[in-house]
Amino acid sequence: MISPVPKLPPFDYSPPPYTGPSSEQILAKRKQYLSPSLFHFYSKPLNVVDGKMQYLFDENGRRYLDGFGGIATVCCGHSHPDVVDAVVKQLNRIQHSTVLYLNHVIADFAEALASKMPGNLKVVFFTNSGTEANELALMIARLYTGCQDIISLRNAYHGNAAGTMGATAQSIWKFNVIQSGVHHALNPDPYRGVFGSDGEMYAKDVQDIIDYGTSGHVAGFISEAIQGVGGIVEMAPDYLPAAYKSVKKVGGLCIADEVQVGFGRTGSHFWGFEAQGVVPDIVTMAKGIGNGIPLVLKVIEKENLQENALVVGSHLKKRLTELKDKYEIIGDVRGRGLMLGVELVTDRQRKTPAKAETLHIMDQMKDLGVLVGKGGFYGNVFRITPPLCFTKEDADFLVDAMDYSMSKM
Repeated sequence: MISPVPKLPPFDYSPPPYTGPSSEQILAKRKQYLSPSLFHFYSKPLNVVDGKMQYLFDENGRRYLDGFGGIATVCCGHSHPDVVDAVVKQLNRIQHSTVLYLNHVIADFAEALASKMPGNLKVVFFTNSGTEANELALMIARLYTGCQDIISLRNAYHGNAAGTMGATAQSIWKFNVIQSGVHHALNPDPYRGVFGSDGEMYAKDVQDIIDYGTSGHVAGFISEAIQGVGGIVEMAPDYLPAAYKSVKKVGGLCIADEVQVGFGRTGSHFWGFEAQGVVPDIVTMAKGIGNGIPLVLKVIEKENLQENALVVGSHLKKRLTELKDKYEIIGDVRGRGLMLGVELVTDRQRKTPAKAETLHIMDQMKDLGVLVGKGGFYGNVFRITPPLCFTKEDADFLVDAMDYSMSKM
């Protein structure tokens, strides 16, 4: 039975007419002048020319519900008025100086950021990106400890530069360059992992790596609380306390990569690692810290976006789980808050990745006005990481669009 065609929730904004180049012209210029490593979603690429809060608009003025948030980057919403106002005021005053001179803005923001951290995490070092933050964290761990060995998790993504590529553990994001000194532990994946949801069993592999793969000392351990590029994989309960204990016992530093999961996205906590009840030595962050441009901590607090992520995210996950009961193709629904994953399989017992079906449903949902991301090693996981201003009506429309698309298969 085919579900009814869903309708976008009403929204009081219409973008100005677009007079720029067509999708075809832009695509031709991209192919001519940009790296061939760049790829795009959808069989017919989407030309996004305008955005307002949780919605994006194409060159024809058509509105789309943004369920991806620029890969978990847009926290407060597209062109949020407070963010735009703050940026314009700063640009009108001074655009850039250098840390060699004094300016209160960087110190004030560092203080505000430190106030959101648990324990003794009170010193801030600003970088330009998540990759750069992770590069610095790995270097700090190695310099501080005098050791070279880093432990990361299989299926992890920490960046694509020289050091972070070593910590990244998916062949599709690694190149044939020297990547030394990194050991990849078993991923505590409750859906595909060998120990199910037993976090402490997975953590034994960290101790085994220390005992059998190093000199008995390590520089550090780095992990995402919920793997983003890896397909929204939330680590098994009780994993980090056990893993951190093994690492700290031999003098290593524990690094929490909060690039995608941080800044209230999970709803239950401001930082993803807090769900595991641990306090790391170093926390890296990017994306949501700046809504695409620095920096928006005040808006996240003023508009209670963490609480909204919890309320709307819980509703969205409940509805997606109900959809799993309806369609055999949905193998798993996971994540928390507004960082959710839906894994598609052609066989639930064998967990065979439904790669072609994922692409087809993504295209169908786009035609209905819903944009979601995809990820996971096999490219069969919908990554749902919308702006945190998402409403229950938006969540319902997203699920209804997925329902309709699956009902037509």
